[in-house]
Amino acid sequence: MLTAAQLTSLQDILPADRIHLDAETCARYGQDWTRYTTPQAAAIVFPVSIDEVQAVVRWANAQGVGIVPSGGRTGLSGGAVAVQGEVVVSLERMSRMDGFDPLARTVRCQAGVVTAALQQFAADHGLYYPVDFASSGSSQIGGNIATNAVGIRVVRYGMTRDWVAGLTVVTGSGDVLECNLGLAKNNTGYDFRHLFVGSEGTLGLVVAATMRLTDPPPSSTVLLLALPGLADIMAVFHAFRSALTLQAFEFFSDLALTHVLAAEQASAPLAERQPFYVLLELETPIQSQEEAVLQVFSACLEQGWVCDGLIAQSQQQARALWRLREGISAAITPYTPYKNDISVVLSQLPGFVARLQGVLAREYPDFEVLWYGHIGDGNLHINVLKPASWALADFRHACEQVNEQVFALVAEFAGSMSAEHGVGLLKRDYLGVTRSVEEIALMRGVKAVFDPNGIMNPGKLLQQAGPDA
Repeated sequence: MLTAAQLTSLQDILPADRIHLDAETCARYGQDWTRYTTPQAAAIVFPVSIDEVQAVVRWANAQGVGIVPSGGRTGLSGGAVAVQGEVVVSLERMSRMDGFDPLARTVRCQAGVVTAALQQFAADHGLYYPVDFASSGSSQIGGNIATNAVGIRVVRYGMTRDWVAGLTVVTGSGDVLECNLGLAKNNTGYDFRHLFVGSEGTLGLVVAATMRLTDPPPSSTVLLLALPGLADIMAVFHAFRSALTLQAFEFFSDLALTHVLAAEQASAPLAERQPFYVLLELETPIQSQEEAVLQVFSACLEQGWVCDGLIAQSQQQARALWRLREGISAAITPYTPYKNDISVVLSQLPGFVARLQGVLAREYPDFEVLWYGHIGDGNLHINVLKPASWALADFRHACEQVNEQVFALVAEFAGSMSAEHGVGLLKRDYLGVTRSVEEIALMRGVKAVFDPNGIMNPGKLLQQAGPDA
């Protein structure tokens, strides 16, 4: 809790109606999509300008109070939870887009701009913002940048990092930095922009960004394919990528499909169920490419890699097929899933998956284990569903015991223990799986430079004590 003196000094910076202390608001803004912690925010503040953000950060340094940056709070690693009495800085009221440059194809966004709003802005100007995921209707650009958000089109367009032309940040010491100025070419030494992308709010707050836009994609074809086993997925991937340009290549298990169909009250898309499914989107602007889709599909059937499939015949049907993939996370949320988000290089994926299947089958005999992911970039999502009879703490403990074996396998295959969800609080203690001792020491050194008093998102990413709030 804030002391009376701290609250009074905070009210000198922000009006009282943008400082919230009530339990309901603190609980709502004090947690993200994870549900493994109890929010303990001291206050939620809503700045509307960079000057106000800077003033709040300087106040926090003077008062020794930790800060948790808050965007859409759609994260899945506990990166936006307040559990130590921190002040949560919500940037949702900083949601203006301006400075559109049609020649450079860039637009300036405040941190609170919702991802879908940027996508719509681009479409309204005959352009395209390609970073997309199921939470695009609620996630915010500042949070996307802080977590280097990715999603369903990485195989074609890359990650958020690739679309940030410039960045305005307020560092943990309260300085305002303009990183790269939106320039296409700027070869003048260290590019601090890339330090803040993916830093999870531990170095400072992203308050604005110049985002790149591009040409809209050509017409495309969406397919749903049913596969007999995980081992067939990479053969299908190689077959289609060799012949066509992939926009997306996603997979999910039949268990995932079962939960989505139940949540959506929908019917199964294919006559017979199979263990695994692949959802592809392929660029097909000309007739010959549409014919190539059928040829590759037929070849996959002949090889036995695919048992059945469906090609969308309309935009409406394509959207319905995408719902089968994008609806998974929401469908399993009531089961409080324990999530592992891991990746290896594509060439290692078949061997890694074969080994991982054995570990999960052996160690989770009493739990439902649900697979899905962006398999085209080597990323697997493993979701373990909590039985209703299990206490949350006991379930988390059981899952963390298995982490040791899962992450040992990840390390053996030189993979990442967090491919896209970030490290946050829940995966912090496993950072050494992917980062060396030397790298972690340098990361601590970087944090000390930008956040000398350790007020920024304390306890996240690195095992580093935060200030007493």
